[in-house]
Amino acid sequence: MKNQILLFFIVLISNSMKAQEIKTMTYFQNDTIKLELDLYLPEKKSNEKIPLILFAFGGGFSGGERTNEKEFGIFMAKNGYAVASISYSLYMKGKDFGCGGILTEKIKAIQIGVSDMWQATSFLIENANKYNLDTSKFFISGISAGAEIGFHATFWDYKLMNLYKSNLPQNFKYAGFIGGSGAIQDINLITKENAIPMLLAHGNDDKTVPYGAGSHRSCPTNASGWLILFGSYAVYKHMNDLHKNIELITFCGGGHEFSGYLFHEGQQYVLDFVNALLKGKKFESHLIIPSGKKSASSGKYLFCE
Repeated sequence: MKNQILLFFIVLISNSMKAQEIKTMTYFQNDTIKLELDLYLPEKKSNEKIPLILFAFGGGFSGGERTNEKEFGIFMAKNGYAVASISYSLYMKGKDFGCGGILTEKIKAIQIGVSDMWQATSFLIENANKYNLDTSKFFISGISAGAEIGFHATFWDYKLMNLYKSNLPQNFKYAGFIGGSGAIQDINLITKENAIPMLLAHGNDDKTVPYGAGSHRSCPTNASGWLILFGSYAVYKHMNDLHKNIELITFCGGGHEFSGYLFHEGQQYVLDFVNALLKGKKFESHLIIPSGKKSASSGKYLFCE
């Protein structure tokens, strides 16, 4: 009986692993760097084109791995979406990305990461037919530094800020943005014309990336690495002023530890968000605020009723 139960679970695990395909490929290479991505593909059911979510990991542009959110890629693939988790240049590795760093270096780190994301996007557009991807339904996402890449890749001027050759289609636009504890350098980059639907999550006591408008790493204004950023709540208010769709999950009293929430415990939020957009469903911008109180049994933050 025990052997039968064991066999059952082996078959179950085996079947679940076959629910998607993971391909690793090089999307950019030159004399000094080689960048790869992991493409999570759903089990092919028809010739219908597959929506794609590009994902950038967190780590302060100095660390992290594209495999950190493997479970997110598998979850979305099982639900009919492709996910491309990219590696990008860790320009700040061995450097100070905090208050004692150099401002121009911090901005350059973001620009390099964004250029890498644009390069990955271009690569996947060029290979869309090979993997049956729908280039009109490319979403962008990320955690912390990866969310900063996502924000700026969406709203920076591609021709002005791209460090590589210009190879994205002229009218290309991401279908939506999913960001965990990210921020943008200039809130006015988001306009009525270029705004896209967003799903964001952030702790309102984040000392690393500001929840509203504030300095990166809470640095004082006289610090060499002082950098003003507009976090998720600032973006939320701005999007509301523009009458554009956005959902923000705020963790009351929470810090930067909630940066990965949407890609771990909150995966269903992401799935519901992209499903709603692709079905053409209109949703009202709203703020979801957990209570900030922890359950004695689980230690997790509880949601407001």
